[in-house]
Amino acid sequence: MDRFTGMRIFVSIVEAGSITAAAERLNLAKSAVSRGLAELEAHLGVALIQRTTRRLNLTDSGRGYYERCLGILADVAEAESAVSQSHAALKGHLKVALPLAFGLLHLAPLIQAFMTQHPDIRFELDFNDRQIDLMQEGFDLAVRIATLADSSLIARRLAPIRHVVAASPAYLARHGTPRAAAELARHDCLAYSNVSDPGLWRFRGPDGQPGQVRVPVRLAASSGEFLMLAAIAGEGLVMLPTFYVHDAFRSGQLVPLLADHRWPELAAYAVYPPTRHLSTRARAFVDFLAERLAGDPHWDR
Repeated sequence: MDRFTGMRIFVSIVEAGSITAAAERLNLAKSAVSRGLAELEAHLGVALIQRTTRRLNLTDSGRGYYERCLGILADVAEAESAVSQSHAALKGHLKVALPLAFGLLHLAPLIQAFMTQHPDIRFELDFNDRQIDLMQEGFDLAVRIATLADSSLIARRLAPIRHVVAASPAYLARHGTPRAAAELARHDCLAYSNVSDPGLWRFRGPDGQPGQVRVPVRLAASSGEFLMLAAIAGEGLVMLPTFYVHDAFRSGQLVPLLADHRWPELAAYAVYPPTRHLSTRARAFVDFLAERLAGDPHWDR
């Protein structure tokens, strides 16, 4: 087996997490993949992967070799791409992880527009709020909403994700409109259940000084859409990203509160591991998203 094929097999085993999954990805027999790895290790004279009954782990030599293989395979792919002029007509597969609600509401139309421009791109999309291991699960990139403290990822900022406190007109008619952040403590509140402290709402006041208020959580849920619908039904005040509630503001179903306060702001990022060579098609996709989302997002206008 030639060295290039051996590299492809080795990289696929690492990214797929098992010999069986790598064989499926490469459309090869499991025995051929096992033999390819064994021949590669014999040629190099080192063990690249430690095999246990539960999983495969890279050795120190395997980790360094994997990173070099990524660069070599990516360089070959780019060279072939340049010769075939696929820069002008992007082709190939993109596996992308996306946040569920933001992905469906605001990224799906952009992905469809990108596919219209580049009909030879094949997407595999995972709409999920779980934390994806990009390298282990073979993703080209992900879009994440976060403060992105994880410095192990290369990130490109796409859009701000601002929050706002809101309530329905019916709720405010029954309970009154809060005029200061401290008054939120006297209202029924709806909150995300998947944060460390659902009842602690942080903000910056009109003077720019940070503050926080502890609110009584009448209802907690992991779905922002559910919380928005509960707020529209008059169940309480809610703090949500503006990308959820902008249409409800326009229709009058919800009313923004304490608009002179700044509530938590995150950002949407395109991220990929530093060991992952970003292909031409992936880079074009990230550029496309950044261009379409540049400036103030339409949901904040």
